[in-house]
Amino acid sequence: MTRPHTAWDTPAADTEGTTPARTSPAELHDHLRTHLDGAARAWLDQALDEAAAQPGIRGPISVWELRLAEAGRRCGSEYADAARVLILYTARAGTDAVTRVYHQGTAAERRSVLHALPHLIEGPDALPLIEDALRTNDTSVLAAAVGPYAARHLAPHLWRHAVLKCLFTGVPVAEVADLDRRAHADAELARMLRDYAAERTAAGRPVPEDLYRVLTLSDPTATPPARTAEHGARGTDGKES
Repeated sequence: MTRPHTAWDTPAADTEGTTPARTSPAELHDHLRTHLDGAARAWLDQALDEAAAQPGIRGPISVWELRLAEAGRRCGSEYADAARVLILYTARAGTDAVTRVYHQGTAAERRSVLHALPHLIEGPDALPLIEDALRTNDTSVLAAAVGPYAARHLAPHLWRHAVLKCLFTGVPVAEVADLDRRAHADAELARMLRDYAAERTAAGRPVPEDLYRVLTLSDPTATPPARTAEHGARGTDGKES
């Protein structure tokens, strides 16, 4: 069996978590081999061998691209993302390859490409894929877009708006990779959060609880905007009085 190559390392700060983007390819492979049944393991072994034997883009479609489309059916939805990431990694998919897969693929395949980026692309060349994904309202794709690759390369202005979009769409900010570092003492992000909270409060709508977490990171001295008015005085049991 040909194991995935290990040409690049993902910084430890980027790999804290359980998504395929934050888990090393070796660990993903071990996890799949532990949890997949015999037929699925055999399919994955063959798919990885094919990807290793014919890496990169070959003709109108490479054999490993076909395997990406099969992953959900062969491995089940719970493991398909990890299987696709391993196939992309073993195929040494570069910027051109991941761009083709992303734009021609289903939402699930796009999500897997986004998860694979930190394992595949060292520089910012694949940022157009992140920027495209941030325009979607598919929360699973959006959550994948704010992973380690965005944390490394997304410009501050776009990164701040990505955080706001997570709050707006209900994507937990825990999905935002390296949030503590990037949000730390970011006065502009704090201003945007306060403005967003004020707009929600003025419209009589609840302020997302995650907003207060990010505001604390970006402005540790801030008073949570409208929290008392929004949630009311609370007793020790958490109920409004």
